[in-house]
Amino acid sequence: METPGSQTSLHRANLERVVRAVRMAGSLTQAEIARTTGLSAATVSNIVRELKEHGTVEVTPTSAGGRRARSISLSGDAGLVIGIDIGPTRLRVALADLAHRVLAEESEPLAGDHSAADCLDQAAALVERLIARAGSDPGKVIGAGLGVPGPVDTASGTLGPTTLRGGWAGTRPGEELGRRLGVPVHVDNDANLGALGELLRGGGRGVADLVYVTVGTGVGAGLVVGGRLLRGPGGTAGELGHVVLDPAGPVCRCGNRGCLETFAAAPYVLPLLHTSHGPGLTLGDVVRLAREGDPGCRRVVADTGRHIGTAVAALGTLLNPSRVLLGGDLADAGDLVLDPLRDSVARYAFPGAAARLTVAAGTLGPRAGVLGAIALVLGEMGDTGLLNSPFSPSTSLRERMAPLSSR
Repeated sequence: METPGSQTSLHRANLERVVRAVRMAGSLTQAEIARTTGLSAATVSNIVRELKEHGTVEVTPTSAGGRRARSISLSGDAGLVIGIDIGPTRLRVALADLAHRVLAEESEPLAGDHSAADCLDQAAALVERLIARAGSDPGKVIGAGLGVPGPVDTASGTLGPTTLRGGWAGTRPGEELGRRLGVPVHVDNDANLGALGELLRGGGRGVADLVYVTVGTGVGAGLVVGGRLLRGPGGTAGELGHVVLDPAGPVCRCGNRGCLETFAAAPYVLPLLHTSHGPGLTLGDVVRLAREGDPGCRRVVADTGRHIGTAVAALGTLLNPSRVLLGGDLADAGDLVLDPLRDSVARYAFPGAAARLTVAAGTLGPRAGVLGAIALVLGEMGDTGLLNSPFSPSTSLRERMAPLSSR
């Protein structure tokens, strides 16, 4: 029987510290585990040996700093997790093991008039197809992460009123999808998950203070401060699209005037080109034409970059991040949008903050959100079950999803 402060409870706590560090990073060398956990090299070595014998971790040869090392990752048999990113127009799902390895991934379009229930049904069906296509055991799925285009109340999981999808405000998509999948579902704003994906797998690796800005149908930002996501109690931290640039500007969907979104988001930017280029353009089309040299599209892209830079400058002054990454369709414009954005940051941010700020495009593209969703569920799950025994649930995901199949 474990008692607080006993050697047994201390050993258990050290085991959990090591498992948690490996789970969050995907894989670490023993030296990296020691630095991350503060445990001695000898203690880490003994714990890794015990976890390997238990089947909790896998150990593979690698190198670090030119020296031979051992890479520690969670066993592929320990369980599976699902990442789901519901964007304004597309749904993306990925299946991964506990070492962050993506086993299968797929995306498909969403109908513009989908209700919340229809969209979650589609997500659940795609999850089931993806698991079958990967040849994985549905019973090993132990959780899912879900990204949605709107602020999520951190206490209740309720989607806020400024969501980009009609009919979603006031819903609890994590609970709803959890009932369909039969596993815990952790939900967050899609920009937050984009930031988390870039932080762990992309252009934000090694950065403790990061801003990830995504531009498409709307404008949002994920804020990482001290290595942790900043959400705020109502989940509205990072609603960069609703920073007011011009109090006399166009009316925004949030009810204010002159929000950044009215100068940078696709529904406001694309009509600027209707007279010269005709209707039917997408933001992707504008970026492609700008890269090909179209002067009108280049002007629109550059102006959009300058507007975003003005809002980012304020964030830079307040939060003093070391890196800003641009995501979404607009990021494909490269320096055509990044240079004007940088110019605005240099002009309007506090000089000391601007001097230490790097602005670049994200490296994960449209995968940032779904990889962040995987990281979310891996970060939220506990470690106790991994230490007790290999995962062996009583019912499979297919059995848990049977009510959905019978609709």
